[in-house]
Amino acid sequence: MKKMMKGFTLIELMIVVAIIGILAAIAIPNFIKFQARAKQSEAKANLKAMFTAEKAYIQEKDAYNGLINIVGFSPERNNRYAYFLNSTGTLEDRSAATKVSAATDTGVGVDTYRYAGAVQAYAATTCTPTTTGPAVPGITGTQPGPFDWAGQAQGNVDTDSTIDVWSISTASRTYAATVDITCSVGANNPSGEPANDVNDVNF
Repeated sequence: MKKMMKGFTLIELMIVVAIIGILAAIAIPNFIKFQARAKQSEAKANLKAMFTAEKAYIQEKDAYNGLINIVGFSPERNNRYAYFLNSTGTLEDRSAATKVSAATDTGVGVDTYRYAGAVQAYAATTCTPTTTGPAVPGITGTQPGPFDWAGQAQGNVDTDSTIDVWSISTASRTYAATVDITCSVGANNPSGEPANDVNDVNF
C-alpha cells in the first residue's frame, strides 16, 4: 500500500505569505510610530527639568535667565533634541567626546557625537498661542512682562524632514483647538506643562 505524501499546496503557502505581508504592512508603521513616541519622552522630561531650573533661579534672583550655565540646566548626553532657554545666543557643542560649553550658551545642541548626521539647524514654526503668552524661541509670540519665560526643544525623531517641536512656559497658554499639519497642540496648556507644538510622529 502506497503512503500518501502530506504537505502544503502552493495556494496554501501563497495565502500564508499574503497574510504575513498584510500583518507586516500594519505592524511595522505602528512600531515605528511607537518608537518615535518613546523618543519624545526625552523632550518632555528635559523641558520639565529646564522649567524647574528657571523657577528655582527666579526664587533667588527675582528674574529669569537664558544662560544654561547660570541656571544650571545640563541634560545628559545622548540627547536627540536641541534645547533653547532663549531665542538668541549659542548652543552648547556636543559634537565631540567631551562637550564644549561657553559662557554665552543659551541652549544645548543635539548630541551629534552619538547621533551623527542629526539635524542641528532648526527653522521657526508658526504655531502660536491664541492668547497672549511669553515669547518662545523659534515661535512667534508676545512677551507680556519680565516675569514670564518660555523654553523650547526641537529634534527629529524619525526619518522624515519634519522637526518635532515642544515648548514649556511659566504662563498658561491657549492654542487653537484645531489640529492641522503645522500645529498639533490644541486647547489649554497650563504653566509648567510641555506642549507639543509640531508633532513629528503624526506626519
